[in-house]
Amino acid sequence: MLTVLATSALSYFQAIVLGFLQGVTELFPISSLGHTVLFPTLFGWNKLVDAQSQSESFWLAFVVMLHVGSALGLLAYYWREWVKIIKAFFATLPKRRAETGTERLAWLIIVATIPAGIVGLAFEHALRTLTAKPEAAAIFLTVNGFLLLAAERFRRRAAGRELAAREGAKPDGARALDSLEYREAAVVGVAQSTALIAGISRDGVTMGAGLARGLDHSDSARFAFLLATPVILAAGVVKLPDLLGNGVRGQALVACAVAAVTALFTVAFLVRYFKTQTLVPFAIYCLLFGPAMIIYTVS
Repeated sequence: MLTVLATSALSYFQAIVLGFLQGVTELFPISSLGHTVLFPTLFGWNKLVDAQSQSESFWLAFVVMLHVGSALGLLAYYWREWVKIIKAFFATLPKRRAETGTERLAWLIIVATIPAGIVGLAFEHALRTLTAKPEAAAIFLTVNGFLLLAAERFRRRAAGRELAAREGAKPDGARALDSLEYREAAVVGVAQSTALIAGISRDGVTMGAGLARGLDHSDSARFAFLLATPVILAAGVVKLPDLLGNGVRGQALVACAVAAVTALFTVAFLVRYFKTQTLVPFAIYCLLFGPAMIIYTVS
């Protein structure tokens, strides 16, 4: 019975649309989870809207598979770098220290992943169910816009300039990514965990935390994209048993594939974009679309 209900609530067309939406909004700092909650309301997909707030529906497992798709797109784009990072990690084990920039980056990723993993295991189901409502998602999307503006306003450029004479600092005064302290990576990881709230962007808050520590936009985006991959893939493994029994396996696989391909093109665009541009356009979008959806959902 549950399988029939799940199948009728989610069509393949809807899965394709949501997969494309995921591939774009997961990497753009505008909250994929928030858009995944809001767009069914905007499109009048009422059965999906009903499923979103049900704690035992197929929706949470389907959303995780959407995220897995975007993580696979990231993995495809960064696979050469991931090979170097994994090799660097194993190289540190016998000598018990990180000597190169890549070895340090490997451990920065591990340290930053731990807070998100702990919070995800403890609170993911509760947070995603609690905030997977259109009104809440619209409110937090608006909050996300303010967070992006704050990240730009309070960038620690002065701190970056102070580090310009140190090894690894960039000519413009920004810190190099591998100059982060492990405690700073942990702070970035804590920021990443807020993405469990629909409307708050994983990459947006992670980039904001990186900017606050003196990184430039390019390195902040790179660190955010690298951090997202292991957390999302691990969540996919955890949720796989739920997906196998809820009747939307086909739709989830199609959505996952669409999200992966879309994310591959999206990350290629954003890597170029953040070499010269900022978070401000995305903040403006959130501050326009968020309040508009607040009005739409409560009217």
